[in-house]
Amino acid sequence: MIEYQKVDAGKVVPASDPQSAEIVRMIAPSSAELENVRTLTSAPVDFLSAACDKDERPRFETDEGVHLVVLRVPFEDHNSAVPVVTVAFGLVLTPHHIVSVCSVASDVWTLLGTGRGRVPAADNRIALISTLSLCIARLYLKHLDFIRAEANRVELEIHHSMRNEMLIRMLNLEKCLVYFTTSLRGHDPIWPRLKRIEGRDLTEDELELLEDVIIEFRQARDLAEIHSNILSGMMDAFASVISNNLNVVMKLLTSITIILMLPTLIASVYGMNVKLPFQDSPHAFLITMGMSAVLSAVGMILFHRKKFF
Repeated sequence: MIEYQKVDAGKVVPASDPQSAEIVRMIAPSSAELENVRTLTSAPVDFLSAACDKDERPRFETDEGVHLVVLRVPFEDHNSAVPVVTVAFGLVLTPHHIVSVCSVASDVWTLLGTGRGRVPAADNRIALISTLSLCIARLYLKHLDFIRAEANRVELEIHHSMRNEMLIRMLNLEKCLVYFTTSLRGHDPIWPRLKRIEGRDLTEDELELLEDVIIEFRQARDLAEIHSNILSGMMDAFASVISNNLNVVMKLLTSITIILMLPTLIASVYGMNVKLPFQDSPHAFLITMGMSAVLSAVGMILFHRKKFF
């Protein structure tokens, strides 16, 4: 899918025709769409195809005045057990166009259009990319809040019922944080290189905006690492609890087995075909049952004092 847009009065609006477009948004483009955009913008085809790869790592590349910036953005994957993953979000900067390429329908441009501030003009590349990067950082923070709330919900459910499903959900959340931490850390080398996009010294406002981007991404990375450490500790704690619960159950079952073994021992002895005490007594059965009950009671008292029950 291709959308042709431009910046008008601080807002991103649809362009009347492809020739008047300043921004070209591509979502999971086909080969024919890639060729049409290449013809319109003169963007290198390898830049466009590289941005289509959802597993592309964050990087910055320049070729004959055309810049490629690949970032990683969070995306809710409803077809996967992992609720949130990260995908590549590519920006190809040609002399007259900004081409956005993503393999999924990301919320970056939607968040940019619904923001309170004005969208920078398309010809101010560093300001527009910095604003887009701020939107990406806020998406990370938004999904980190979701992961934290989901982890708290799973933790409460585990306290009431420690099932395998709860632990698997916790593991999937930990995977999300691993994706986030890896992606956020991969952006660090890109920010210093963005300063060379305009080919001039950046103004104080542009430097301040870029510094805001670095701070937001650093904050998102720190939060992801904190949540990841907390989840990892929780997983270890719950694994220890499960192991301890298993030990308690095995101890209880062993105690019950020993208590039941005492009457079985008495019954086995008096079942032998040899001369036995009380065999001529009319109360032999009651005596043997009483002995079994007494031994079982003594065993239960001893185990109770040892806190085996």
